[in-house]
Amino acid sequence: MPPDARQNFRRNAELWMQMTPEQRNLMRQRENMRRQSMTREADTAVRDSGLQLSPQERAQFESRYIQERRKVEQGLRQQIEAERQKEIPALIQQLKKEFQIDQPGKSPVAKPPASQKSGN
Repeated sequence: MPPDARQNFRRNAELWMQMTPEQRNLMRQRENMRRQSMTREADTAVRDSGLQLSPQERAQFESRYIQERRKVEQGLRQQIEAERQKEIPALIQQLKKEFQIDQPGKSPVAKPPASQKSGN
């Protein structure tokens, strides 16, 4: 297992150990739903392919579909993260300019919150 994958596994295990039984159960339910959804999508992919497969070939097709689908999703997550990292500096600069306008003499004064109606 590569070092980054090992570190990710260790971090996830630590988070799991800190969860309450209810949180763990919720995570299990979500994982089961995700697996069921992936299985339905793999079934649809087999059907849409038009292939006539034996049960063993079908299982192999579904397994490969799920494996390749994970790779696609991981690649998309990496692309999104790369785009996010490119956009963050401009966002910080924009916010810095906006907040400097609200700070006369560059004193660390926060913008006052919007007025709230009283009476409740």
